[in-house]
Amino acid sequence: MNRDAVLMLSGLQLIIGAGALALEYYTSLSHGSRMWLFAAFVFTSILVLVNQYQIRSKQKSIASELHRAVNGEGKRRMLSKGNVLLDEIVFAANDLMEQLENVKIDAQRSQAARKSLLSSISHDIRTPLTSMIGYVDALKDDIASTEEERSDYMDILSRKSKDLKKMIDEMFTMAKLDADEMPMQAEPLDLAELTREILIEFMPSLKKAEMDLNIQLPDYSCFVMADRLSIHRLISNLIQNSIQYGHEGGVLGIEMARCHNNFQLTVWDQGPGISENELNLVFERMYRSDHSRSPVLGASGLGLSIARTLAEKNEGHLQAESIPGVKTSFIFTIPEYTRVSLSQHN
Repeated sequence: MNRDAVLMLSGLQLIIGAGALALEYYTSLSHGSRMWLFAAFVFTSILVLVNQYQIRSKQKSIASELHRAVNGEGKRRMLSKGNVLLDEIVFAANDLMEQLENVKIDAQRSQAARKSLLSSISHDIRTPLTSMIGYVDALKDDIASTEEERSDYMDILSRKSKDLKKMIDEMFTMAKLDADEMPMQAEPLDLAELTREILIEFMPSLKKAEMDLNIQLPDYSCFVMADRLSIHRLISNLIQNSIQYGHEGGVLGIEMARCHNNFQLTVWDQGPGISENELNLVFERMYRSDHSRSPVLGASGLGLSIARTLAEKNEGHLQAESIPGVKTSFIFTIPEYTRVSLSQHN
């Protein structure tokens, strides 16, 4: 029964009752007329009561379904039976149950991700710590018989401690990004110039990895609106990733181009590459392919995940392309900050 019908019945019931009282007071009705008025009044009253009972039953049903949804049965839905008085409540309740179901699914995924992350963290921290303890014990027990061996042990300890610190730093960075506790201070910056500055910082690492540079950066300013520190971290992570996993190819490529009001910065190498099955997984936290698990690489498995998160926080996008053994590219795309916008900013 719709809202107009309920109002009409209620109005009719009121008119009949008022009319019967008025006629009783001002006129003398026959017994048959009184019976008809009484019957009409009773009939409309019954209809109104039935409608109220139906509404009450539907309210209880809505409350019951909501309780079930709260208790974990989020896939349940209620059907509308044409009662306009309750249709909006039914639709809102269905939307609420759908949101609860989505929250539950997200919570389950988050819990699974946390368990996987904790498992990976415990493994990746325990392994170098165990190794470091072994070298410390060896030095303490004078197992290293010569000064050269002791020096080698100290170098190994130094390298492993630095790798461990880097890993822990990246874990804290990821936690801050997840909690949205890493402030972003957007400013106009020249992406090409910033890339050149970062490359200078990596020259010793490139020399050590015996990698040549193939640079194709514009000689004009490439302004973007972004947080300098986070973009510096993003590009550094991409370059470090290519050095770690692509050094066998002997070349590191850096390219930048303007494309549809965006700038695209590509960092590429000619290392072993990434298989098609792994291409969509490289940005997952703690993910590392089997060939990358060599302890000498000191990778945390968070670098690319951090890079993609930083790209998104700066309204950009990061993607990977790879032809194994030929070329592997990481492409960072970010909107151009135009000269008009730049003059307005100043």
